[in-house]
Amino acid sequence: MQTSLFRKLRTTAVICLFTSLAGVLYQLINEMRLNFNSVLMGLPLGLAFCFLELFLFPKAKIRFWQSSFTKMLIFKTLLYTAIIYTITVVLTIIGGYFEGRKLSELPPYLLSLERLVLVAYTLVVYALLVFFLQINHLLGEGVLWKFISGKYHQPREEERIFMFLDMKSSTTIAEQLGHLRFYTLLNELFHEISQPVLQTRAEIYQYVGDEVVLTWKIEDGLQNSNCLRAFFMFRENLVRNRKNYFKNFGVEPEFKAGLHFGKVISAQIGDLKREIVYNGDVLNTTARIQQECNTYQRDCLVSGTLMQRLKSVNGFQWEKLDTVALRGKETEVELFSVNDAHADTFILSSQKIKLQ
Repeated sequence: MQTSLFRKLRTTAVICLFTSLAGVLYQLINEMRLNFNSVLMGLPLGLAFCFLELFLFPKAKIRFWQSSFTKMLIFKTLLYTAIIYTITVVLTIIGGYFEGRKLSELPPYLLSLERLVLVAYTLVVYALLVFFLQINHLLGEGVLWKFISGKYHQPREEERIFMFLDMKSSTTIAEQLGHLRFYTLLNELFHEISQPVLQTRAEIYQYVGDEVVLTWKIEDGLQNSNCLRAFFMFRENLVRNRKNYFKNFGVEPEFKAGLHFGKVISAQIGDLKREIVYNGDVLNTTARIQQECNTYQRDCLVSGTLMQRLKSVNGFQWEKLDTVALRGKETEVELFSVNDAHADTFILSSQKIKLQ
């Protein structure tokens, strides 16, 4: 099962559990009793919400989805409630028709106080769901749950893979475009990386200017060579959409990456602003490896220790470059260049099409 689909189904299960509990609460308050009807009321609300929020609207290329937090909260809450209420009205009319009711009998029922209270309650439930999903997007996938669960309330040691992903010639491009257009370009590029991140179970640790730092749990990054696949999937997306970038910005953006793994101390820090951070020598080493891409004129460099943990499968081709003493490091590090045969074939075919 694809990672993104599994994530959506997992989110759907959590949301349906929440709406089912909301249905139970509504029946306890409204009727002072409890039966299976409460779940029958709450479960469809959750399924409908998830269908709209997770499966239908993400495929719609609507720029309004990138509006401010408050606008999206209000708009989505009202939209989802209106859609559900409309469906409820239609089903009520159809059910009334088969039960032999006259249409004139339905308006008093649909506009009754009980029905309006139910609509208001649905509005509140959906507002809470949209609010938490929007917060989850702002903090990053899974970060909100880490805060809620208190996983990193106490520092803990763990082994993680890191990738430092940096735009090539960013200074020249920024001077060419100007600051506003450059950051518009960056925003589109960072949207471009979303799908590779989800598909490979990566986490976006932080944005630093034109650089993105990705991280994986060691088992997630090694599985199916996810930590490498993320880079080449992102590079394919850039090649696939480079005509649009050239048309809108006059550039064809390219990125370089450095990867390494090791032990870090993970902890929640801060008071006025809290954040989950990773500290360890592995981050400094990964940053230095990424900088060596310029020296060796390669797009993706991997440390020798990580290369030993990754299997030479899935079409990846390895080339040992050197054993170097990175700036600020005492221990020498083996550097390997890695290429994806499938991705290179795709890029070459795209270049031929461009020349034609």
